[in-house]
Amino acid sequence: MGNLLEYSGIVTKIRAMKAKLLTPKQFEEIASLGSVPEIAEYLKKNTAYADVLAMLDESQIHRGNIEKVLTQSLYRDYTKIYRFCGQKQRRFMKLLVKNYEIDLINYCLRIVINRYKQPFDLNYKRAFFDRYSQISIEKLITSRTTDELVENLKGTEYYAPLKKLKDAQNVTLYDYNLALDLYFYTSTWKEQKKLLGKKDLELFIHERGSKIDLLNLQWIYRAKKYYNMKPADIYLLLIPIHYKLSTDQIKEIVEAPGLEEMHNAVNRTVYAKHYQFRQKIADFNIEQIYADCLHHLYTVDLRHNPYSLAEINTYFFLKEEELKKLTTAMECVRYSLSPGETLAYIGGKTR
Repeated sequence: MGNLLEYSGIVTKIRAMKAKLLTPKQFEEIASLGSVPEIAEYLKKNTAYADVLAMLDESQIHRGNIEKVLTQSLYRDYTKIYRFCGQKQRRFMKLLVKNYEIDLINYCLRIVINRYKQPFDLNYKRAFFDRYSQISIEKLITSRTTDELVENLKGTEYYAPLKKLKDAQNVTLYDYNLALDLYFYTSTWKEQKKLLGKKDLELFIHERGSKIDLLNLQWIYRAKKYYNMKPADIYLLLIPIHYKLSTDQIKEIVEAPGLEEMHNAVNRTVYAKHYQFRQKIADFNIEQIYADCLHHLYTVDLRHNPYSLAEINTYFFLKEEELKKLTTAMECVRYSLSPGETLAYIGGKTR
């Protein structure tokens, strides 16, 4: 009864918002369109994105601006849900903001490291970050070097992990991104124990632990397939948390001599038994498997625990996946891919 009372308002609100998410049929229709303006017009007429797209006039309808307003729709959804949360849920919601903070820092790092001439375009994020984040966009946009950027993060929790790299030699964008990812997962893994009650904590550990395992599998696969990295270097990439993958299993997967052997080792894990890893190596799509596994995980947790953090977690997962699919669909249409090819890229059915 306690959870029902705590979450009834949030659940009612989120279910109404979830009903407005795009359907597979709508993605098929989007994939069949001929241009990015046509996609924008479709979204205006047929979806909940009409309000944010109304901020753009006809001359502003191009992929970059559409992506910005899609991001703003995510922030709007966050605000809507936050208003329905009690103090306990709001503390958890602040953990979710860290995803957006790290995305912002990574964007700024790309700008200063690659020395773009027009570096920062962050006004569309300012209102959200001013309200919910520890990061000051006003400070970040003055950065012209990585040193300045790191110093402008002083006073935030990201300063310490990035400062360690500041004086190192030959530090790359990848090194900064990796440091932030490792910090994010290890710090939030510890923090949740202080914030959540017993039932919500169990759900968080199940969902975050599974995500960490799946991310580690994804990173190992990419390191082997695309970069031919040695095991010693792969270990440095991994989040040092094991949930359902034992140390021995990780060792077997990392030190497998080839992709076939790695694939066989993955098929012996608990994830292969429940999800879709049991594919031929030629058909193995680690990114799609990752998304499918998480979708299954969130769906099952929500079904078993409808009045809990699972409702919040599931909604943001579905919303963020939807935004990724829309962005990918626009890119595919821009390059004149067929509807079948576009659907294949966004994880839909090909025709």
